[in-house]
Amino acid sequence: MNADFDRRFLMDWLTEEDPLRLADLWRMADTSRRENVGEDVHLRGLLEISNFCIRQCAYCGLRAPNMQLQRYRMTEEEIMECARKAWKLGCGTLVLQGGEDPGLTRKAVGAVVRRIKEETPLAVTLSLGERLFDDLAHWRRAGADRYFIRFETSDTELYRRIHPSLPSRSSARLAILEALKELGYETGSGIMIGIPGQHVHSLVEDLLLFRSLDLDMIGVGPYLPHPETPLGRTGAPSPQSFSDQVLNSETMVYKVMALSRLLCPEANIPVTTGLATLNREGGYEQGLQRGGNVIMPGITPLHFGRNYEIYPGKVRFLEITSAVEEIKKRIRSIGRTVGSGPGERQRHVQGTLPGRVSLE
Repeated sequence: MNADFDRRFLMDWLTEEDPLRLADLWRMADTSRRENVGEDVHLRGLLEISNFCIRQCAYCGLRAPNMQLQRYRMTEEEIMECARKAWKLGCGTLVLQGGEDPGLTRKAVGAVVRRIKEETPLAVTLSLGERLFDDLAHWRRAGADRYFIRFETSDTELYRRIHPSLPSRSSARLAILEALKELGYETGSGIMIGIPGQHVHSLVEDLLLFRSLDLDMIGVGPYLPHPETPLGRTGAPSPQSFSDQVLNSETMVYKVMALSRLLCPEANIPVTTGLATLNREGGYEQGLQRGGNVIMPGITPLHFGRNYEIYPGKVRFLEITSAVEEIKKRIRSIGRTVGSGPGERQRHVQGTLPGRVSLE
């Protein structure tokens, strides 16, 4: 299967609008999901431990120049209280997410990771931005299992536009992903769908990059504009510009999820909170039927979480226990089972490159 055929196949599906044709894509993705990762849906408790950030990303409400945001950083004991709750709720993994915060020091993060591993059976995923190799190595030794960092786009010009505060470069994130693999982490990355300036051809390259990176986790969600950001003030992409601009639509997110499953059949692919924000009534269910096998219920206490605003209107729960039980009910309603344990990636075929599938 040559690269040109890959690109043609992906482009055809990304520009397909016929619901009957798209139903074929959903079926292919769901079949691949069933055959490669099974019926389990794994729960990852998402804990947003800090909204401090030194970056000036043009799309993100946590960006350093946003003076409207009340900043916070959770203490070790506050994190541990939430970790124990995640375990009791049936989550197999705790995801510690934060802005790129120098206050989350190598020592402090290492100490809390070590405690989580000693006091609970949870796997630990970190998503703390671009960090030094020595930080990543220290946290791996402390027991961290996974690290997630979005490369965001394979289009270098678009990356520069959404990251005006260089020296941050897309190549730096790719280097971090390689370093994470060397350190023995399960590695995850992803993109936003519909960010202003994104074109279909760059989405094709993003999907091929997912496969070439051999990712263990793939996160794709819609770009949702924040009014306190440069991109948010310019407005969302319009339907009239579809030939040039990728829409931040629910359907486009499903397309990218489904194609990600076909290209990377063994990867863990979450139904993101952004997607659930677009479709609060059925986003989880439809995402799970179009390639997804992970849900990450937010367990951040509300008084912190309301200030973790990458985009406005994010799904938040007043009562976390009942919300997680509702998610479990929704998983079972489509005939799937709630997974147990850490839900690490299973490599079914030893000695071969995973993620290579025939798209004919």
